[in-house]
Amino acid sequence: MSWQEDIDDYLAFISVEKGLANKTIEAYSFDIIDFSSFTKGLGCNSPEQVRTKHVVKWLTHLKKSGISAASTSRKLSSVRGFFRYLLMENRISTSPTAIIGNPRAGRKLPLVLTPQEVDRLLNEPDIAKPTGLRDRAMLEVLYSCGLRASETVGLQMGQINMEGRFLKITGKGNKERIVPLGAEAKSWLEEYTTKARPHLLKKAKSYYCFVGKRGRHISRQRLWQIIKQYSIRAGLSGKVYPHCLRHCFATHLLEGGADLRAVQLLLGHSDIGTTQIYTHLDTGYLRKIHRRFHPRP
Repeated sequence: MSWQEDIDDYLAFISVEKGLANKTIEAYSFDIIDFSSFTKGLGCNSPEQVRTKHVVKWLTHLKKSGISAASTSRKLSSVRGFFRYLLMENRISTSPTAIIGNPRAGRKLPLVLTPQEVDRLLNEPDIAKPTGLRDRAMLEVLYSCGLRASETVGLQMGQINMEGRFLKITGKGNKERIVPLGAEAKSWLEEYTTKARPHLLKKAKSYYCFVGKRGRHISRQRLWQIIKQYSIRAGLSGKVYPHCLRHCFATHLLEGGADLRAVQLLLGHSDIGTTQIYTHLDTGYLRKIHRRFHPRP
């Protein structure tokens, strides 16, 4: 079979059988198509012609192109899954990725703001303006609930339970989780939805919570721009991004004594190992815990 037929079949498989999110499928598709284009240049006109040496040449090409170890590892994972599927379907006899390990990458610590810095960021929007009130509510929800950027901009009114003070979030892999809504975030969200949101919508209708001036929901790119703008005005690093508030949410919970398992559930991680990597505890906090609980501090 041709590359395109095999790729189409695999994407259909992970969509229907695995139930992966559209954005995840798009990322896999991009990685596999990129790999197929490279190996075609090496004379591999179908997946069954690919050998381990071709995969190694592709990995070398990625490294020379300046692709990070983490991104290369993700791309390799996409290709490995593709060949695992072909092996399962008996379209190939062996996988060319079987003996190839992931590139080593040093752990990069995420940017985590202090609670005081988060306060400065959250206080930047001009709440006298409808867009400013929207931005304040949006930032409060991001930090209070630890949502991903896509979960924030995709939040719909039907997912919000003001009385019960929780959000019903559909995360990666279409997994649902319930996230508590803090009192401060609830207050700002109520003020935004009753005052600013109707003004922004005018006569338009939308299921989405956070909308722009034309009634359309905020895009992920716009969310990045908003946070960068306020972080610069607050005197913080211009590198502050939506995921940074998710890091802050998790780290500040752990620093306050929250159980790692509870934080895992709030973040929507299926593997607690991901949470351990995701939530960076600074050495000062670790020293404090050691002094408090170790018999010989």
